[in-house]
Amino acid sequence: QVQLVESGGAVVQPGGSLRLSCAASGFIFSLHTMSWHRQAPGNERELVASINTVGSTTNYADSVKGRFTISRDNAKNTVYLQMNSLKPEDTAVYYCSVLRRGIRYWGQGTQVTVSS
Repeated sequence: QVQLVESGGAVVQPGGSLRLSCAASGFIFSLHTMSWHRQAPGNERELVASINTVGSTTNYADSVKGRFTISRDNAKNTVYLQMNSLKPEDTAVYYCSVLRRGIRYWGQGTQVTVSS
């Protein structure tokens, strides 16, 4: 079965950096677009970034452009989210996701808190 396991969340000061990882299994990772989403308390879950199967095309929410970078390693079945210049408004639970055969799968999420 599809499994997505995120890691790397932490408490960080404004202006700091974090790298999130998502280990995938249960499907052919290299054939699927992957994405990162986030959800802050009281807010809807929103798309942060996506990356195509070979990593040649990426898309970002306007709020993170120039600060976050999504990447993938198909040999390791892992997708990453490098987050720089973090702001308090980036505080949220971050989820990785895949759409496979019409079903969207989610990981359990990892908490990112940006606070001084």
